[in-house]
Amino acid sequence: MTMHRRRFLQGASLGLPGLAALTSLTACKASATGTTSSEGVIVIGAGISGLAAARHLAGQGEDVVVLEARDRIGGRIWTSEKWAGVPLDLGASWIHGINDNPIAALAEKAKARTVVTNPDSSTDYLADGARAKAIAGWQSKMGDALASYQDDADKDASVRGVVERALGWSSLSEDDKALISFGLNDYEHEYSGSVDQMSALYFDSGADIKGKDVLFPRGYHQITDLLASGLSIRTGQVVKHIDWNSSDVTVGTDTDTFHAGHVVVTLPLGVLQSGAVTFGPGLPASKRTAIDKLGMGVLNKCYLRFPEVFWPDTDWMTYVPNVDEYGQWEQWINITRPTGQPVLLGFNAADFGRTIEGWSDTRIVDSAMGTLKAIFGSGIPAPLGYQITRWASDPYARGSYSYNKIGSTPAMRDHLAASVDDRVHFAGEATHRASYQTVHGAYLSGIRAAKEIAD
Repeated sequence: MTMHRRRFLQGASLGLPGLAALTSLTACKASATGTTSSEGVIVIGAGISGLAAARHLAGQGEDVVVLEARDRIGGRIWTSEKWAGVPLDLGASWIHGINDNPIAALAEKAKARTVVTNPDSSTDYLADGARAKAIAGWQSKMGDALASYQDDADKDASVRGVVERALGWSSLSEDDKALISFGLNDYEHEYSGSVDQMSALYFDSGADIKGKDVLFPRGYHQITDLLASGLSIRTGQVVKHIDWNSSDVTVGTDTDTFHAGHVVVTLPLGVLQSGAVTFGPGLPASKRTAIDKLGMGVLNKCYLRFPEVFWPDTDWMTYVPNVDEYGQWEQWINITRPTGQPVLLGFNAADFGRTIEGWSDTRIVDSAMGTLKAIFGSGIPAPLGYQITRWASDPYARGSYSYNKIGSTPAMRDHLAASVDDRVHFAGEATHRASYQTVHGAYLSGIRAAKEIAD
């Protein structure tokens, strides 16, 4: 769900595992009572990681059944068709870095058209609607302060704390504080966590991005639809309990019980943290620690459809609010070019992103329009429609994607990914040490978990 992600994810080791499995599969046979053979594999979750695992295993001749709590596939990939002819991604939107990216290869296979978004195509505004000109300078100073801390510090601290100390926050003017606050919120949009909780040592521990970022004008569902084709997927199966012994695993849902030789758990980190699913013999201490200490962040979207375009022809628009309006509607993307419709997409991350989940739709739209009127004037037209996300309130997501919280370490993602007793296997974006927060990281984690079983 992240945006342009200027500092993230390297193309190293992003090969194309699992593509061969797209050509063949064996559907898992299940009885009418919901019990599968103990020789097969249960995959929990029909998001990108679960579908990748199931597809790879099916291609290896394994019997696989996918259990999905929702009435749809995709997980945090969710293309809305609410507006006829204008598909909109409410979850993940981008392929971040198309070079050697397995999602780019899947897009080609699905014949899915993509459109490049350029992080340098941006118009920046101050709270009074004037053009902001000093953002880049402060962002550079913030980046230098965090890099220096990572080089020299022997204990962790918050991103906000490091930046404010290094830049002499208390002695700065209100204008400069507003620009620094904008830069801090930019980190929140990119990494999803609050800068008050984000680890200054490890917030950017993933590898660097290689290649352009692209959107899907017809929606990300084209990728999940491709992977899901022909698989045995049971929707409406809310998993409650996972048990295992030396010979098999048992998965209990709110309606059925399933048995198999292995299970692949792709539950989002936020769901694992919630305790909504229990694990029979219990999980190893290192995995419990990883679940507790890693952070689950928020990035929410608000699409606004207008009768006409009144904004500049740039991919991005950014807004620098006053300090007392920290984190409110700072990031906007122009969706007109990919959709052909006058649509703007506003983002809210971290603390403010969580706060507005408790607001009514009307209040959220009014708040968004307040910012747009501050930028473009009170005479702009009212929106014809809106679409809003609340990912932290979603019981099957509990957030948008993971981040490195103070007190966590990159190694904890390896602990989260580790299998238990060679029966219970884990996948999902939070389990990929180099590519967490990305669709391709989630996809690759599913392939990795499948290989643990197939090999």
